[in-house]
Amino acid sequence: MLKTNSQPMILSSFVNPITENHSVKNKFDLLQNIRQWFDEIEIDNRRVARLIARLIPAQCPFERDIVVFGRKIAHIPPLCKFNPLYEQFVGLRFRALCYLVDKCGEDIQSYC
Repeated sequence: MLKTNSQPMILSSFVNPITENHSVKNKFDLLQNIRQWFDEIEIDNRRVARLIARLIPAQCPFERDIVVFGRKIAHIPPLCKFNPLYEQFVGLRFRALCYLVDKCGEDIQSYC
Protein backbone atom coordinates (compact mmCIF):
# COMPACT_ATOMS: atom_id res chain seq x y z
CA MET A 1 0.00 0.00 0.00
CA LEU A 2 1.42 3.38 -0.97
CA LYS A 3 0.35 6.66 0.56
CA THR A 4 -0.04 9.78 -1.47
CA ASN A 5 -1.67 12.94 -0.16
CA SER A 6 -2.59 11.19 3.11
CA GLN A 7 -4.84 8.73 1.28
CA PRO A 8 -3.99 5.05 0.90
CA MET A 9 -3.46 3.76 -2.60
CA ILE A 10 -3.50 0.07 -3.40
CA LEU A 11 -1.52 -1.12 -6.36
CA SER A 12 -3.62 -3.36 -8.57
CA SER A 13 -0.75 -5.78 -9.15
CA PHE A 14 -0.87 -6.76 -5.46
CA VAL A 15 -4.61 -7.41 -5.40
CA ASN A 16 -5.68 -10.95 -6.21
CA PRO A 17 -8.80 -11.10 -8.32
CA ILE A 18 -11.65 -13.00 -6.71
CA THR A 19 -12.60 -16.00 -8.77
CA GLU A 20 -16.22 -16.99 -8.84
CA ASN A 21 -16.82 -20.33 -7.16
CA HIS A 22 -20.03 -21.86 -8.49
CA SER A 23 -20.51 -24.27 -5.58
CA VAL A 24 -20.51 -21.39 -3.09
CA LYS A 25 -22.85 -19.39 -5.29
CA ASN A 26 -25.28 -22.34 -5.53
CA LYS A 27 -25.32 -22.71 -1.74
CA PHE A 28 -26.24 -19.06 -1.35
CA ASP A 29 -28.91 -19.38 -4.03
CA LEU A 30 -30.35 -22.38 -2.19
CA LEU A 31 -30.43 -20.44 1.08
CA GLN A 32 -32.04 -17.50 -0.68
CA ASN A 33 -34.72 -19.78 -2.13
CA ILE A 34 -35.42 -21.28 1.30
CA ARG A 35 -35.60 -17.80 2.86
CA GLN A 36 -38.03 -16.69 0.17
CA TRP A 37 -40.16 -19.82 0.69
CA PHE A 38 -40.37 -19.17 4.46
CA ASP A 39 -41.27 -15.53 3.87
CA GLU A 40 -44.10 -16.49 1.51
CA ILE A 41 -45.79 -18.94 3.91
CA GLU A 42 -49.32 -17.73 4.62
CA ILE A 43 -50.90 -18.61 7.95
CA ASP A 44 -54.57 -19.44 7.46
CA ASN A 45 -55.22 -22.27 9.91
CA ARG A 46 -55.60 -21.98 13.68
CA ARG A 47 -53.97 -25.36 14.40
CA VAL A 48 -50.96 -24.59 12.20
CA ALA A 49 -50.58 -21.15 13.81
CA ARG A 50 -50.64 -22.68 17.30
CA LEU A 51 -48.11 -25.32 16.28
CA ILE A 52 -45.73 -22.71 14.85
CA ALA A 53 -46.09 -20.50 17.93
CA ARG A 54 -45.24 -23.46 20.18
CA LEU A 55 -42.36 -24.85 18.10
CA ILE A 56 -40.47 -21.60 17.50
CA PRO A 57 -39.29 -20.18 20.84
CA ALA A 58 -39.77 -16.53 21.78
CA GLN A 59 -36.13 -16.24 22.81
CA CYS A 60 -32.97 -18.19 22.11
CA PRO A 61 -33.07 -21.46 24.06
CA PHE A 62 -29.28 -21.81 24.03
CA GLU A 63 -28.50 -18.69 26.07
CA ARG A 64 -27.51 -19.77 29.56
CA ASP A 65 -25.79 -18.63 32.71
CA ILE A 66 -23.65 -21.36 34.24
CA VAL A 67 -24.01 -21.15 38.00
CA VAL A 68 -21.99 -23.20 40.48
CA PHE A 69 -22.67 -22.94 44.21
CA GLY A 70 -24.80 -19.85 43.64
CA ARG A 71 -22.09 -17.97 41.71
CA LYS A 72 -22.22 -17.25 38.00
CA ILE A 73 -19.01 -18.58 36.45
CA ALA A 74 -19.82 -18.33 32.74
CA HIS A 75 -22.38 -17.07 30.26
CA ILE A 76 -23.28 -18.76 26.98
CA PRO A 77 -24.46 -16.04 24.57
CA PRO A 78 -27.50 -16.48 22.32
CA LEU A 79 -26.46 -18.58 19.34
CA CYS A 80 -29.63 -18.16 17.28
CA LYS A 81 -28.18 -15.22 15.37
CA PHE A 82 -25.75 -17.66 13.72
CA ASN A 83 -28.69 -19.50 12.15
CA PRO A 84 -28.96 -18.29 8.52
CA LEU A 85 -32.76 -18.68 8.70
CA TYR A 86 -33.21 -16.94 12.06
CA GLU A 87 -35.02 -13.90 10.64
CA GLN A 88 -37.41 -16.10 8.67
CA PHE A 89 -38.28 -18.22 11.73
CA VAL A 90 -38.93 -15.12 13.83
CA GLY A 91 -41.07 -13.63 11.05
CA LEU A 92 -43.05 -16.86 10.67
CA ARG A 93 -43.70 -16.99 14.43
CA PHE A 94 -44.77 -13.35 14.38
CA ARG A 95 -47.20 -13.97 11.52
CA ALA A 96 -48.63 -16.99 13.37
CA LEU A 97 -49.15 -14.95 16.54
CA CYS A 98 -50.74 -12.11 14.56
CA TYR A 99 -53.12 -14.58 12.92
CA LEU A 100 -54.12 -15.99 16.31
CA VAL A 101 -54.83 -12.50 17.68
CA ASP A 102 -56.39 -10.83 14.63
CA LYS A 103 -58.36 -13.65 13.01
CA CYS A 104 -59.01 -16.04 15.90
CA GLY A 105 -59.25 -13.54 18.76
CA GLU A 106 -57.01 -15.67 21.01
CA ASP A 107 -54.97 -14.45 23.95
CA ILE A 108 -51.32 -15.19 23.13
CA GLN A 109 -49.90 -14.71 26.64
CA SER A 110 -49.28 -18.44 26.94
CA TYR A 111 -47.08 -18.39 23.80
CA CYS A 112 -44.78 -15.61 24.98
